[in-house]
Amino acid sequence: MAVILEDRPIEQVREQVIDQLIVNYSHGVISAEAFERRLDEAMNSSDHQEIIALVADLTLTADTDYSQQKDHQFAPNYGSKTAAEDMRLTSILGNSERSGQWVVPKVIKVNNIIGETTLDFSDAIFQHQHVTIEINCFLGSSSIYVPEGINVVCKTYGLVSSIENKAPSIATRQAPVITIEGKVILGSLDVSIKRTIKEKFIEFANNLKSAFDTKNYF
Repeated sequence: MAVILEDRPIEQVREQVIDQLIVNYSHGVISAEAFERRLDEAMNSSDHQEIIALVADLTLTADTDYSQQKDHQFAPNYGSKTAAEDMRLTSILGNSERSGQWVVPKVIKVNNIIGETTLDFSDAIFQHQHVTIEINCFLGSSSIYVPEGINVVCKTYGLVSSIENKAPSIATRQAPVITIEGKVILGSLDVSIKRTIKEKFIEFANNLKSAFDTKNYF
């Protein structure tokens, strides 16, 4: 006997509905406007019936191929590429940046003196579940971008400085954990999400739609 809708975990119901919205949008069943409107409602509602009603008129559902593509898109990017155990990023009166598909070492040491440093983990390849950033920032600006699904713990010490951690720490146990340690003096440290989960859903849906349209064209 199936569990009644109201007794199911609401996040499970929400994920199922969002998957169904993406599938139907990617196959051209609903318009982009309808997809984004229903996606907003699915993400913001806390009522089981309201969420499930968003796909009451949609027949297509997620299959194994969709699930594999979704896992590839949203799961933390672990890889077997080798890299040094630690990395140094130094910025003195200049700019230093690490972004794109780069292999994340276990320890990252950031020295920023009157400069700007950027660490972008959005497309990074993790080798270790626990990563430590040791930061020494004096009169500088440091920005750290992480994707949703990464746990961030900030243990930095600030003196006449601005330290903001806008990244959530509620990811799964298997997700990477980034711990930020060190000090920021007369400078700033900003930790934030570069792309929200809604933006990632829309990007993923558009990629699927483009692939499906191309397949049908040929």
